[in-house]
Amino acid sequence: MTSALVNLNGPGGAPPLVSDLEAAGIQVLGPVGERSKLVQEVLRQAPDVVICHDPLPGDELFKALQLVADTAPCPVIVFTSDTDAGKITRATEVGVHAYVVNGYGAQRLRSLIHLAKARFTREQALRAEVQEAASRLEERKAVDRAKGILMRARQMSDDDAFHILRTASMHTNQRLGQVSEHIIHSARFAEDVNRSGQLRMLSQRLVKLALQQLAGVQAARAKELLKESMLRIDANLVALGKSLSQPTFGDLLGQVSITWGRLKIALQDTPAAGDMAHLDELADMFLQDAERMTSSLESAGAMPPLQMLNLAGRQRMLSQRFAKYALLRAIGGKAMLARSEAGMAESQAAFEQALQYLNDIPLTSKDIRLSLDRAAVSWQHMRDGAVAMDKDPRRLESLATASEDLLDVFEQLSAQYERSMQMLVG
Repeated sequence: MTSALVNLNGPGGAPPLVSDLEAAGIQVLGPVGERSKLVQEVLRQAPDVVICHDPLPGDELFKALQLVADTAPCPVIVFTSDTDAGKITRATEVGVHAYVVNGYGAQRLRSLIHLAKARFTREQALRAEVQEAASRLEERKAVDRAKGILMRARQMSDDDAFHILRTASMHTNQRLGQVSEHIIHSARFAEDVNRSGQLRMLSQRLVKLALQQLAGVQAARAKELLKESMLRIDANLVALGKSLSQPTFGDLLGQVSITWGRLKIALQDTPAAGDMAHLDELADMFLQDAERMTSSLESAGAMPPLQMLNLAGRQRMLSQRFAKYALLRAIGGKAMLARSEAGMAESQAAFEQALQYLNDIPLTSKDIRLSLDRAAVSWQHMRDGAVAMDKDPRRLESLATASEDLLDVFEQLSAQYERSMQMLVG
């Protein structure tokens, strides 16, 4: 039996809608007196049709019916005496399927209900078709974006990228669009983690380069690299500001930006020997803020490969931190000796532990394996340079060169992890 929810409005003398519906074999779930409760009753009772009688319908009725259409869509009939064309248009816009003007009749109720239900069914079918078409279009866009990511990351053809997507789709029993969205999500988080990790490294590199200028070690080159590093921080902060969710990460990014502002001011002029302690303190504050943001991004990404990317990115920072402390030990005098040696020992232990971990992870990428081998060689060269300084202070230049070489290796390695199939496909 068809069920109906009835809403009556207006002066006395309205047609006996409830009794006429019951006589026509329609189950009346109950009249609703207050328009504000119409949506609530539709949700509670789930009628097959909603029937309203209002001689002069206004905004209150149309707003209530719009809520019904948005919340619990169903066939709607309105009986009225109002011939205003604007209200007829409004009725169709809010989802009324039969707007009957001066046409009430008990003998017409069943046919009007059938009409409203047929129109509603057709409307829902058209809506589903539109949604399906929109979904297919969005899926196609996602597939194209995912293919573009794979093509850039792996230097492969369009057909090869699509083959990877299709294979991943079959293996994971997911739609092609779902796999594509995963790759887009992975690539975005990987890029954000990489950029945030660069901020950690740059915090230590800035101090290292300032110390090189102070010591006259490749001073012109150090000045150029320091300026480049500052611009790189600015660019990464702008990119992260566009990419990261403000509600989720805005506070972390804001704190990083504030600390960078203080450090940037301290770097405006070439630091003197007496400024180095304060500069290093600001750099470590910047490092801590960037570390918090990077760790949060890794956790939010909820993808195990992000840990490898974060770890590889952290090696960049440790390489610069080790070199920084080695320079401090060489030119900082006895006052900085204990701090420098402790910093070198801590950085060395963390670096070598992470390097061992990265080497132990089974990887399918030959490029990553080759880069790890190069990293081990470059690390040994930098350690040898730091030891040789104890015998020959002129070896500072070798240390500076080795630290940049090692940084280049881990920059490439971080990029390889970011583009790796483990990262993108999971």
